Amino acid sequence: MVTKQFSGSPDEQADLRRADSLAREIFSDVANKWALLIIEALGERTLRFVEVRREVEGISHKMLTQNLRMLERNGLVERTVYPTVPPRVDYTLTEPGRALRKTVDTMCDWTHRYLGHIEESRRGFDG
Repeated sequence: MVTKQFSGSPDEQADLRRADSLAREIFSDVANKWALLIIEALGERTLRFVEVRREVEGISHKMLTQNLRMLERNGLVERTVYPTVPPRVDYTLTEPGRALRKTVDTMCDWTHRYLGHIEESRRGFDG
């Protein structure tokens, strides 16, 4: 993301630079396969840790934990702990997380739409 020429006040320019920096950081966090798969798995549902792991095929316990924490830190996932034995922990997308999921869905739709074209181009490129 590149800050466009902006002729506002120095304070406004600083705010724009902070917004660009934050956007880059968030994109870096969520633009990995596990985060996108977790967001897609949660969808409109509330799931327990083991249910999320079952939905996201191939993810390790450690990687799921790291990604759920990152998504929670960025305000995309809400974690609810219930004082039971053993503890019950639920995960659900927040409103910003659900909005991001719509973008993920659009990316998935794009992939399905252009899959044939991409495969053909790769075959031609790879020989």
